[in-house]
Amino acid sequence: MWEYTDKVKEHFLNPRNVGVIDNPDGVGEIGSLACGDALKLYLKLDEDKKIKEAKFQTFGCASAIASSSALTEMIKGLTLEEAKTITNEKIADYLGGLPKEKMHCSVMGRDALECAIADCCGDTLPEVEGEIVCECFGVTDLEIERAVRENSLTTIGDVTDYVKAGGGCENCHEKIQEIIDSVLGNEPVKKTKPTPLTNIQKIRLIEESLEREIRPSLKKDGGDIELVDVDGNRVIVKMHGACATCKMSQLTLENYVESKLRELVAPDLVVEEVAA
Repeated sequence: MWEYTDKVKEHFLNPRNVGVIDNPDGVGEIGSLACGDALKLYLKLDEDKKIKEAKFQTFGCASAIASSSALTEMIKGLTLEEAKTITNEKIADYLGGLPKEKMHCSVMGRDALECAIADCCGDTLPEVEGEIVCECFGVTDLEIERAVRENSLTTIGDVTDYVKAGGGCENCHEKIQEIIDSVLGNEPVKKTKPTPLTNIQKIRLIEESLEREIRPSLKKDGGDIELVDVDGNRVIVKMHGACATCKMSQLTLENYVESKLRELVAPDLVVEEVAA
């Protein structure tokens, strides 16, 4: 589905500095298992207050593991002040780039580092204030504002890629767009109610989206997908090739196929698989 650089693959397959530091000088913990990503970062300083050792534990995808591994390599030997200059973009650049859909993994690394540095200094980062905008992932308006401002984000999709907000039920999309417009100084777009798709239009769009956007990505990994039927908002498909036998096929359906069809066709589509 996603194109990873050789460096991302290397740090995923052979992650550096995995584990726990006994009696660390600082610990930063970000995310939660409920949201699908979690990272715990440990720091140990030397007598010159430079980072002598950095280790991590993470629960997440290949990009989360690679980003955490890269971060620990980047910060070793730095002073805390120097480590504070590490941004999520620098983590991604160190890895030769990340798929835009996975940039939230580098953001998680940056946030964990900020917490660990604060802990080293005996400080407590203030509780994130602001209003929860994305209930699915617990993301506030201030977190979205920061992501938009620091990374020059311009679309709801960009925000989802960086902080995951908007990647669930999509009820927060209108609010996210308002935040983007506010930060960028855009004039709010006057919304008009979209004309509902006819069933024929919906089926045609689904077929086109599968053929143009989804099947080529699956074929790169030796898989394929076939449209079996469309029943209202239910899109019934059959997986072929590597996708038919892969243990992660259900995640592929939910996180890629269904997400893509909701983006390109209609937000209330549900993708279901029939046995091959």
